[in-house]
Amino acid sequence: MKTNTPLRVALAGLGTVGGGVVRLLDGNRDLITRRAGRPIEIVAISARDRSKDRGFDATRFAWVDDMRDLAGHAAADIIVELIGGSDGPALTLARQTIAAGKGLVTANKAMIAHHGLELATAAEAAGVPLKFEAAVAGGVPVIKGLREGAAANRIGRVYGILNGTCNFILSKMEAEGRDFAEVLAEAQALGYAESDPSFDIDGVDAAHKLSILASLAFGTRPAFGDVSATGIRHVIAADIAEAAALGYRVRLVGVAEADAHGLFQRVHPHLVPIDHPLAHVTGSLNAVVAEGNYVGRLFFQGAGAGEGPTASAVVADLIDIARGEYGAPYAMPAAALTAEPAADTGERRSRAYLRFTVQDRVGVLAEIAAAMRDAGVSIESLIQRGVTAEGGAIVAIVTHEGPERSVAQALEKLRGSQSLSGQPLWMPILG
Repeated sequence: MKTNTPLRVALAGLGTVGGGVVRLLDGNRDLITRRAGRPIEIVAISARDRSKDRGFDATRFAWVDDMRDLAGHAAADIIVELIGGSDGPALTLARQTIAAGKGLVTANKAMIAHHGLELATAAEAAGVPLKFEAAVAGGVPVIKGLREGAAANRIGRVYGILNGTCNFILSKMEAEGRDFAEVLAEAQALGYAESDPSFDIDGVDAAHKLSILASLAFGTRPAFGDVSATGIRHVIAADIAEAAALGYRVRLVGVAEADAHGLFQRVHPHLVPIDHPLAHVTGSLNAVVAEGNYVGRLFFQGAGAGEGPTASAVVADLIDIARGEYGAPYAMPAAALTAEPAADTGERRSRAYLRFTVQDRVGVLAEIAAAMRDAGVSIESLIQRGVTAEGGAIVAIVTHEGPERSVAQALEKLRGSQSLSGQPLWMPILG
């Protein structure tokens, strides 16, 4: 293709990331043109508020009132979707873009997690690119790493810290000894957390990303509905302190494995050994580990969100398309992706941390130990800390490795016990 033929882009969404894409293309224009082999030009834009001052001259681009009309824009070769949402206008635009024979670049993890297989199948049939590097871990090139760099490997496991909001909160709790609610309020004030933070702190955001990584790593059909997600809202300062005393740090970790038992996908707070790289990922950073049978452990770390990192990933996808370097969205044809059953998590073996808030009275420890014994849970250590402000005590247990079903049975035996104040907390220990 002639180097003076630009790749013409229509941009849906001019929020933080959309504005970042415009600024990045402006600021690094010459470098991007040299690396892409031709210019990349925005020709049309669409957003909710036409009059908003975004810090750059938007009048040089054609304005489209209904962003869904971008798919039919005669001057555009590629549509960049940055409006978000698993359904609604984003999905309509994606479907119409591919149906019009145009490529799609998106940062929309929810849409890809829910509808990625459908969109990939349609894009392959139409012979157009579908790229979504920015959907997972912001500017960290983990999708490219799995899809291209590790393409020759069988990936045994992929896991990591996939949500910067949760990692910021846990890191703050760890560094300052503060409780969850107080640090969450600070994260909201600083803009790290939304006014309604449930999407992040309940693990849904990380679950979307994990389902995308699992498909890329294992060649399986996206199965977001099979991801078990538990967030961090029940982690307290005492858990952080106890983990530190035991040689661990608490991190929200998404883990995916595919084996003869099926596809395992879970987002859950974990105790991470202090000598593991994930234990040293702090603040709002993301990190992903992939274990290949020939390449060994691959570790990706960087900023998982924000204007610059996410815009960088979007423009990197555009550069690939400008070069003509794109293949199947999931690293293999969509028809070759396998449908794997969800693994039975009860058979999964791990060590675990259990925390109970109990009444400070005789017989409580014996009751807990009996429940563990009857369920076949072997206790490695049991520690009782001092009385809390509410008059209770903290009991922390670390188990030996065993089936997770046994731990669940022990906790069920203790359900409703008058000795307990509130629900116990269970966290697997990352092996």
